[in-house]
Amino acid sequence: MYFLYNILGIIFFLISPFILFLRMINGKEDWRRILEKYAYYNLKKTDTTVWFHGASVGEIMSILPLIDKFEKDKSIKRILLTSSTLSSASIVAKKPLKKTTHIYYPFDIGFICNNFLNYWEPKIAIFVDSEIWPNMYKRINSKKIPLILINARITNKSFKRWQIISSFAKNVFSKITVALPQNQETQNYLKRLGVKKIKFVGNLKYFKNDKQSLKKNVEKYFKNKKVFCAASTHYNEEKIIGKLHLKLKKKFKNLITILVPRHINRSEDIKQELRKLKLIVTERSSGHKPSENCDIYIVNTYGEMSKFLRLSNVTFIGGSLVNHGGQNPLEAVRMGNYVMHGKKVNNFKEIYKELKSLKISSEIKNIDQMEKVFIKNHNYKISNSKINKINYLGAKIFENNVKEIKNYL
Repeated sequence: MYFLYNILGIIFFLISPFILFLRMINGKEDWRRILEKYAYYNLKKTDTTVWFHGASVGEIMSILPLIDKFEKDKSIKRILLTSSTLSSASIVAKKPLKKTTHIYYPFDIGFICNNFLNYWEPKIAIFVDSEIWPNMYKRINSKKIPLILINARITNKSFKRWQIISSFAKNVFSKITVALPQNQETQNYLKRLGVKKIKFVGNLKYFKNDKQSLKKNVEKYFKNKKVFCAASTHYNEEKIIGKLHLKLKKKFKNLITILVPRHINRSEDIKQELRKLKLIVTERSSGHKPSENCDIYIVNTYGEMSKFLRLSNVTFIGGSLVNHGGQNPLEAVRMGNYVMHGKKVNNFKEIYKELKSLKISSEIKNIDQMEKVFIKNHNYKISNSKINKINYLGAKIFENNVKEIKNYL
């Protein structure tokens, strides 16, 4: 199976310049750093102690607290952080990291993986979530580098795909030194896929990130409004939010909806869709303060969601009305927001179960139910005791992850 995988890799390698060119045209690649994906660098080689890899924004945000922790550890000389997307690179660029070097993750082709590992020589490799790369795993294993899969997530859908090539899957997953699954379902799948050592420590996304603040003049504008947030929305959900806004506006004349799409490159399409509903829309990237009669404020900038969640009492969490599996609701909860969500939340099933037990979330099926939940909870603020419970659990999970990583340093 490795033979076939490598043949496909060579074919991809040959057409990759064309693919990358198209992605650059669409604003999805940084042309100045494109050679990093081929493991070619003009950066100074460093003595790398720890290597973290996360695919995109969600994974990178979940490990930034770990990176902050290791930056303060004097025994760790350098940290290498890799990711695959332009958006995640933008997040990292805003962080004042002194020991950490960010580069793009290389293509999973044998000789490219070898070049990457020979150049950076990491002492430990830490992959996040569902980042499973057969060639890189094989090379890491051959160099006897400990490989940890933290906050590991295997969905039922991906498990079934791996089962089709079960012998190959067991070969790949057996290369993992230790896996730290984020839920019980993943723990079960990892066992069946051949991971030899598994420790359940919980979902790293419980850990809190720092609060952020808006400029005073912007915050003052929103304080005079009734604010509703829709966070991490996906295709088709924005139209639903627009229709909900029209219904709520009949009861709350000063209502403004803050919409934070999961993929900000969709903001122009979202704006056009909402304007078809006769809604007045302003984009955060425009630099303009919303007008007094603004309906929807689209936050199409990276890493600012918590700034706006602080302004509301109720938030809809996206990816839950479409077939995606839901997004992480904890950032909204920590900002004191009551959460509404659709039924498709398998990605964070255990977290939503905890929120339900604390009576700080509601599952909704349609716009009428969303309207009722907002009307009932528009003045609601989650108590500090409930937020502290979430934060305590998060701190415990965080320290357990740190402990497990340090066992292999």
